[in-house]
Amino acid sequence: MTARLRRLLGVASALTVGAVLLSGCGAGTSAAPAESSTPKPGGDLVFLIDSLGATWIPNNSSISSYQGHIWGHLTDKLVYVDAEGNLSPWIAKSWDENADKTELTLHLKDGVTFSDGTPLDAAAVVANIDIWAKGRPDEGINRIGLFPSANYVGAEAVDATTVKVSFAAPTLSFIPTLAYHGSILISPATLALPADQQADLTKDIGSGPFVVEKVADGDSVVLKKRDDYDWGPEAIGHEGPAYLDTITYKQVAEPTLRTASVESGQAQVAYNASPQDLEALKQEGLTVETPRYLGFVNGYALNTSVAPFDDIKVRQAVQHGIDRDEILSTVYTDDWFAAESFIQSTVPEATDHSADFAYDPDKAAALLDEAGWAKGSDGVRTKNGQKLSFTLYPNPYLQASQSVDELVDQQLTSLGFDVNLETYDVPTYGQKVIGNATIPATEITRSFVDVGTVAGVLTSQKKGDEDWFKVGTSDATLNDLSTRIATATDRDARAKVADELQGYVLDQGYFVPLTQIVQRVYVQSPEVSGVTYNGLAYAYYLDAWLNG
Repeated sequence: MTARLRRLLGVASALTVGAVLLSGCGAGTSAAPAESSTPKPGGDLVFLIDSLGATWIPNNSSISSYQGHIWGHLTDKLVYVDAEGNLSPWIAKSWDENADKTELTLHLKDGVTFSDGTPLDAAAVVANIDIWAKGRPDEGINRIGLFPSANYVGAEAVDATTVKVSFAAPTLSFIPTLAYHGSILISPATLALPADQQADLTKDIGSGPFVVEKVADGDSVVLKKRDDYDWGPEAIGHEGPAYLDTITYKQVAEPTLRTASVESGQAQVAYNASPQDLEALKQEGLTVETPRYLGFVNGYALNTSVAPFDDIKVRQAVQHGIDRDEILSTVYTDDWFAAESFIQSTVPEATDHSADFAYDPDKAAALLDEAGWAKGSDGVRTKNGQKLSFTLYPNPYLQASQSVDELVDQQLTSLGFDVNLETYDVPTYGQKVIGNATIPATEITRSFVDVGTVAGVLTSQKKGDEDWFKVGTSDATLNDLSTRIATATDRDARAKVADELQGYVLDQGYFVPLTQIVQRVYVQSPEVSGVTYNGLAYAYYLDAWLNG
């Protein structure tokens, strides 16, 4: 046993949970099994995760970085997206669109059923599309945030395997969004339940390769293989049911305990290891996977409705006052890259705007001087008797968020900002930070499959839009660019609008990019084979097996 492993297992003991972490799982250091290219049916995979969230209402929890793992195995999607952003058939075996991209027709696989035996037919798909687009907000059931709801007219079942979906304006983003991790197919019987019953995972019926075997609130979710499953994504190339018998998602808050448990053979996968530990874990013989997803980079959405970020010069000063190279070299490994825009470089429409927010402390200081913020004897800038102060709230969905924010604190303090840090766990962060219109800066990222969906995040032109920068409808240019990107009928023309939108958002200082996001870090036992990572960077275990 290595010194590092002894140290980490000592942490587990000190936390008093090591002895009861995974009852029934073997302890001790496991020798790496011989790698085999032949799938081996059977086996129980244990996946250690930071959190299991606060609710299981499908619409409210399926976009969670944590609960999305479970939903991805209980449910299917109409379309599959791979790590390069390529779309391919899943439950929808093909699709058509009219010339102006306002009417799209889905052709479904025949014979697909939910785990309760009811058909996943056109009527079921219509019920799902309606709930994604509209939700039932008065009942506490959200719509899916990145679904193109703004111009959604409706969906109808033409026959048992054909669905026609209509929009009031061109909607290129509709088909790609069917591959988004929020667009999960749920039984209409489940969708009809009130929110409090949907929040019971054992009552949520999907059509995926696994079903719920057991739920222990705040502790674990056990999934078992569905023996009659035979409609996986075409791109995976897997026929029939999964190889694994069960997957156990076990909540373990301490990251060193999660990775130590994989090293010792008590578990097969640890989620969200600290980036600083990854090289040592590789040296231990473990597999480290750091897939990047399609979507927004990691950064700060600045609230233009509150001081000090109601001033464009202050927003721009923050952009130029952050040393991203120091963040990358101090907090991360070579698997992370500097942001070049506010969307990931893997998104086809991403363009390099890094010069618009390049580190330049002299420029940042000059901008603050121009805005009237003068340094006092204590180094803190003031204006009209007010300190240049704001609070950062490290994002608990991002493993290294606190370390990043601490560095940003140091960097901005040297410019005269008074930065405070306030740290919450996932449930508290959801209650106090997410959706709070008084928060001056929100560290945020978001996956998406298609750039056309970003309008609903950046503006508030339609009911339910997220309005990241709290500009409301006051910015006519942002409204225009967002509308044009959402309603484009030609992908090449849309790419030009996307470039304009990226430049404008950054020029206005609305968003402060930090790094390209690797949100889902997987530390894996070498006995695990056949894992697939989709375009949202989720691990998918339909084709996975254990060599041990």
